[in-house]
Amino acid sequence: MADTTTTTSTTATAPRTAAAGNLSGKTTIDDTVVAKVAGIAAREVNGVHSLGKGAARAIGAIRDAIGQRDFGQGVKVEVGEKQVAADIVIVAEYPVALQQVADGVRTGVARALEQIVGMEVAEVNVTVQDVYIPGDDDEADEKQESRVE
Repeated sequence: MADTTTTTSTTATAPRTAAAGNLSGKTTIDDTVVAKVAGIAAREVNGVHSLGKGAARAIGAIRDAIGQRDFGQGVKVEVGEKQVAADIVIVAEYPVALQQVADGVRTGVARALEQIVGMEVAEVNVTVQDVYIPGDDDEADEKQESRVE
């Protein structure tokens, strides 16, 4: 889990109030939250069709159908005290340039983790697992004719 400690000191003699932002304490951000932030950021990149390997995508489709989308699907994070690393598996849309999509995912995820989670990003590894060809599944269904009448 990511732990961030915020300690503030004041030289003024005013009483400490929550509204003044002078409270100190410990904030713990769970790894699943970090993975969700990375997953959402990766999905926002143009050219990313979906995240995860084949089996995970199949289960994800079922989860989507019942309204239980897993935003951390296809994302593995390693969280230290001050740094985070992410491994992301994507399915790119055809005919996008795969390196550009991977660079976009890397940049978007790093930006989101730094801004939202507030941690330094050590690395973001992107694996292009598959390429989605729009209409490919539709054509396969049309070609299969019934073998019986």
